[in-house]
Amino acid sequence: MPLLSLVASHRNRDLAILEQLQVGADRLAAELVDRHGAVTGAVVLPTCNRFEVYVEAEDLETARHQVVEAIAELSQLDPRSVEDSLMPFEGDDAVQHLLSVTSGLESMVVGEREISGQVRRAHLDSQRRHHITPRLDRLFQSALRTSRVVASSTGLGTSGRSVVSVAFDLASDTVEWEDARVLLIGTGALAETAVGVLNGRGARIFGVYSPSGRSLEFSVRHGMDAITAAGLEMAIREADVVVTCSGGESVVVTSPLVAAARHGIDHPLTIVDLALHRDVAPGVAGLRGVTVIGLDQVGEHAPGESVGAIEAARSIVAHAVARFGDGETARSLDPAVVALREHVFGLLEREIARIRPASGASPEAIARADETEQALRRFAKTLLHTPTVRAREHAQAGESSIYLDAIRALYGIDVAVPDDACPAPAIDADGASSTTSTDAI
Repeated sequence: MPLLSLVASHRNRDLAILEQLQVGADRLAAELVDRHGAVTGAVVLPTCNRFEVYVEAEDLETARHQVVEAIAELSQLDPRSVEDSLMPFEGDDAVQHLLSVTSGLESMVVGEREISGQVRRAHLDSQRRHHITPRLDRLFQSALRTSRVVASSTGLGTSGRSVVSVAFDLASDTVEWEDARVLLIGTGALAETAVGVLNGRGARIFGVYSPSGRSLEFSVRHGMDAITAAGLEMAIREADVVVTCSGGESVVVTSPLVAAARHGIDHPLTIVDLALHRDVAPGVAGLRGVTVIGLDQVGEHAPGESVGAIEAARSIVAHAVARFGDGETARSLDPAVVALREHVFGLLEREIARIRPASGASPEAIARADETEQALRRFAKTLLHTPTVRAREHAQAGESSIYLDAIRALYGIDVAVPDDACPAPAIDADGASSTTSTDAI
């Protein structure tokens, strides 16, 4: 059965839209699979700057309608608004997109490593709840393996830059990090990452508050105080920096709360809000002596990676997509079909990267880019269809050499792709190890 992904991210949607789409995301896979409709398996990937749904389905159009309907019911959004917000990818395009996302190529901070851990958790969560199919399982294992190959082979992300580190760099205009007193709000993956970055900068995290009541275990693990709701005002009063990443669906830091906490004091307060569902009310930034940094500023100031590292990473992803294939054809005719598919996918991704609008582009520019991307992907699939069919026919007729000669003559492709250029053994390795990966989160 075919694969479908429906995607909204910081690249083509406002963060406020992503925030709305994610309401009820933890229940979405169950809603889709338990209906026993077209969707046979589902994995949901919600992060601080993207919302993606991957499904295997008997009929993609029906599945797309069911996903939109389920999201609309959970989020209380209009179905048309949901549909307009989600960009669809089918088959190889869905495979390519997940592998690129997991490798950090689609991140707000290109090359950041947190995303691979988030993909791994989404994969494991779907496994644990029995929402995954064998093909979806293989897809996510392939994505995690490819991410590790990209990280080890290209140098992409070796600078250690991430959404968290960029946000803290921006906060440096108002914060002296050495011995700065930090209050943490949230206990999830971003909080874990924030602890590591803050410790590296010499800050002192004196307490953690969790709106969901999970602060005690986190505080014991990291050697800090667990802050209760009753003690939150006093903790804010004592803090130089408040880092929020609760992942909840309601505002935690309100204007009255901060105003009461700061009554009678003059020292500045910097609040770094890393939550997609913003933890900090808009009015807080207007309070005297308070600076608020959010994901919008991170997106505007995210650094770039070297062109060479990105090109090398895209080549590895293209190779992995080609080897994943839609069946056994690519494997039985490897390396010819794999090399051809890699060649086409590589050209496709370079063109798509060139036409993508910059952060903050107008809705019209985003819509035009989306339409162009979809057209390019349809063209690539059409271009590959006949050569793939002919490969199968030549193999069955015992005429593989004719096909190989034609590929070399027409496309100038070196069919014997060297392992060190596109490390297929690492990509094709047994996927069992992916469930115990220690990718950064």
